[in-house]
Amino acid sequence: MGRVFLKKTKLARVRAAFLLGDSTRGLRPRGKANRKPARTIRPSIMISTTTKWRPFPNRPSLSPPTPPKPLSISSFHAAGTMSLSAIASAAAASTSLSSVNPRRSSPASRVPVPLRLSLPWRPLSSSSSSHSLLRPVSAMASPRTAAGEAASRKKLIIFDAEEDLASSLAKRTAELSARFAAERGAFTVVLSGGSLVKALRKLTEPPYLEAVDWSKWHVFWVDERVVPKDQADSNYKLTSDEFLSKVPIPAGQVYAINDALSAEGAAEDYETRLRQLVKDGVIGMSPVTGFPKFDLMLMGMGPDGHVASLFPGHPVVHENQKWVTFVKDSPKPPPERITFTLPVINSSACIALVVTGAGKAGAVHKALSEEQNTSDLLPVEMVSLQDGELTWFTDKPAVSMLSSL
Repeated sequence: MGRVFLKKTKLARVRAAFLLGDSTRGLRPRGKANRKPARTIRPSIMISTTTKWRPFPNRPSLSPPTPPKPLSISSFHAAGTMSLSAIASAAAASTSLSSVNPRRSSPASRVPVPLRLSLPWRPLSSSSSSHSLLRPVSAMASPRTAAGEAASRKKLIIFDAEEDLASSLAKRTAELSARFAAERGAFTVVLSGGSLVKALRKLTEPPYLEAVDWSKWHVFWVDERVVPKDQADSNYKLTSDEFLSKVPIPAGQVYAINDALSAEGAAEDYETRLRQLVKDGVIGMSPVTGFPKFDLMLMGMGPDGHVASLFPGHPVVHENQKWVTFVKDSPKPPPERITFTLPVINSSACIALVVTGAGKAGAVHKALSEEQNTSDLLPVEMVSLQDGELTWFTDKPAVSMLSSL
């Protein structure tokens, strides 16, 4: 009877607990020691905060993109002869984020130029990239004159706009800077005055300002007016204000004339300094001519066809012994100047001749047209590298008188 009573009592308690909604009562004795904790209900899907997140396949990653590695001066010069098309590409990439499908147009006019038959002109087969800003429209190569002597090369480039010319000139200059700095440990640059300095402005801007190793630059002047350096006529002052003050070239590697000397004394002093730099290995020597071989000369041309301070009909044009000579009766003021001689100019590794404007079309026509009078050559016509490359950077007005265009 007792067992039957207990069973009925338990069933009654279970039924009462069920009706009251408590499924735990009546199943076990009320003693605390025998109670078990209630079962925890777990979700069927768990998101773990400690598991490494992985993106869904075929979807872009939501993590921030890895920033591009900046173009450092050391990495640039470690490449040695690396083309500046890489720098141009880096500059294009930095601006492409703000534009969609940018369109690039070539700055230079690709106009085929029939060239005079009296000179061995031929189309240039360039191995440069199709995106290169430096695209010659024609070239002139002189045959080898001696065993082992490299041929002189000439290029003519015609630009639609001065802005495109400046960009191409900066690219070419920076490319040569990387090349010679890697090969020689120095880059010797010869400048002139006038409008050329303005054409160098792109070198003072990115990407060239950061990419070029300015510590390797050694700057000279192909000619200079014998005036105090702080006067407006000074090529040094013009270059310093517009270019040198904006790039970190060491001051000790900028070689201005001694303006306290006479024209003759300044020329002698400048040549003495050049000879010392040749001994020190800063300036090379041409094995072909025996004159100093500068890496790059950046020059302009006057409307009369003069280069440096070598004027048509002046006796100094025919100087072939000195490295630097002087002029006291320049047809353009100021009258007293010093200038590199033609043998030094023609011994350069590279020359960039910047000639723009309709005012110079006559001299360009005489220098590059089919008609040629060898008995009355302009100084610019006498610029002919023995072992190097001469590039004409021109615009359409400057070549407007060339009938072959």
